[in-house]
Amino acid sequence: MSENSIPKAFGFEAATSSWHFFMSQKRTYRTFTHREAVFRICCEKFDAVTAEIARQRRILEDYINRHPDFHRSFEPLDLLVGAPEVAQSMARAARLVGVGPMAAVAGAMAQYAGRSALEAGAREVIVENGGDIYIHAVEPVIIGLKTGMTDLADRLAFSLQADDTPISVCSSSGQMGHSMSLGECDLATVVAKDTALADAAATQAANLVRNVGDIDPTLENISGIEGVDGVMIVKGARVGMAGKLPPLVRIK
Repeated sequence: MSENSIPKAFGFEAATSSWHFFMSQKRTYRTFTHREAVFRICCEKFDAVTAEIARQRRILEDYINRHPDFHRSFEPLDLLVGAPEVAQSMARAARLVGVGPMAAVAGAMAQYAGRSALEAGAREVIVENGGDIYIHAVEPVIIGLKTGMTDLADRLAFSLQADDTPISVCSSSGQMGHSMSLGECDLATVVAKDTALADAAATQAANLVRNVGDIDPTLENISGIEGVDGVMIVKGARVGMAGKLPPLVRIK
């Protein structure tokens, strides 16, 4: 894609993570830290979101105490009888992608938290957890893609309309952030309806890319996963895309 073919977008606020920006002149984002996780939340039902995060983390930790392999495994695994819904969601995503269930934890927490706000009566909610984002919007949203490595990619953003949501945009990187990655990808971003699935798929995409020659087979692999709408991979000066992604715009 030619840089000149990308339209320009205006009006942005602050970074929400090491590789994402939310951009809006109207929205206000608040930070919530729980254990080691840092969430950026835009929602009038902030307390409902944070309460659900704490509740789901407690449920998941109780399950992990019964099933330690759930936390340690780098491969899909069978669940114990009576596994909670959040563990089932993570395990289902992991099985579709071919990774361990904890690869889906950030996305799962963002989605459960976001849905709880809607159930509490919120009209709009955006929850970002370490680059994994659940969005249910009533106005357009622009999400910038920042690698810290590539000039062109650092000026690109997804432009989402309210009708595109609810949607999930999740990212992983072998160069940034605290999560474990087995690859050397600058940025792997996956779009899907299911945030746990988008998180797991982005993790796997980043795992698979060590050089630019890995981009095309990884795009084919990840875009072929049931439930994945689209994938974007950045390695060096190369930006690869597959599937159905939101329109790209250029930011300052």
